[in-house]
Amino acid sequence: MLENKNNDRTSLSDLGEFGLIEHLTKHFKINQESTLKSIGDDAAVLDFKDKKVVVSTDLLVEGVHFDLSYMPLKHLGYKAVVANLSDIYAMNAKATQITVSIAVSNRFPLEALEELFAGITLASQIYNVDVIGGDTTSSQKGLIISITAIGEANLNEITYRNGAKATDLLVVTGDVGAAYMGLQVLEREKQVFQVNPNNQPDLDAYTYLIERQLKPEARKDIKEIFAGLDLQPTSMIDVSDGLSSEIMHICKQSNVGCNLYEDKIPVDPQLIDVCEEFNIDITTIALSGGEDYELLFTIKMDDYDKIKANPNFTVIGHMTEEKEGMHLITRANTKIALKARGWNAMKDEE
Repeated sequence: MLENKNNDRTSLSDLGEFGLIEHLTKHFKINQESTLKSIGDDAAVLDFKDKKVVVSTDLLVEGVHFDLSYMPLKHLGYKAVVANLSDIYAMNAKATQITVSIAVSNRFPLEALEELFAGITLASQIYNVDVIGGDTTSSQKGLIISITAIGEANLNEITYRNGAKATDLLVVTGDVGAAYMGLQVLEREKQVFQVNPNNQPDLDAYTYLIERQLKPEARKDIKEIFAGLDLQPTSMIDVSDGLSSEIMHICKQSNVGCNLYEDKIPVDPQLIDVCEEFNIDITTIALSGGEDYELLFTIKMDDYDKIKANPNFTVIGHMTEEKEGMHLITRANTKIALKARGWNAMKDEE
């Protein structure tokens, strides 16, 4: 997986820590006016003037969050950035800078890290953020990536999880569940390959699902759409751990209940086909599958006309009084208590 065709491997010890940092960061460019000083000193210097600063950080661990047997390192670098920027966009803020820290074992040559940083570089260019620092160290067990994302926003635009009201509408961007099913396809093909290494997978029927897993995109566009519609969400969160889990986060922090309508949840046609192939319930995947990086938010009922014709948004339910609880309204019009069955990083291995 990590060896190139020429079997040329440059040991990281040949460069040393500072030589490695200089080598991996030489392609980063400055895009933001708020970046006064980036890589090359003891600390970065940022100037946000009258804006408020939002900060989020994530840790990705090999064997827990990613599997390098089917996750190309360039895709991993890209996805690591996207996952963090999604948290900034979930605050209705503009992402401006990131820091990148890695711990790496000696099984990785320089060429592998070049691939990883090529993905990080591409994401920073597409999302117009500056890489302003980080750290590198050795690891006894595989690859660990930590990215901190920094953003800016006007105080009156920042959107928290705790602002939903009992009569608000519940809205989601894009579609959900596809990334999880992409992972299931990749896991299945990995098992087939382990049994017969000569068996090359045919993934043409799963392209959308696999792309949603290996190269997801964060919803940078939504803040601009909100501004154009003169729309201020009352609460917002990104869909990284599963739709039901995220809805429950908003409900609990806003002290409200909700009714989520099964027939309103947006899913891609390819997801429907593959769920049938795997004999898995579509709604279960839509509710519990993580890593969609879509945005889930609430709006005042009076703002419905602003979004009703916009293809980016789907109204999937409404908030209720807290005492009414959190429910899924099925296609058969029965009411089922909503449960959080999404990703749990602390769950014991089975």
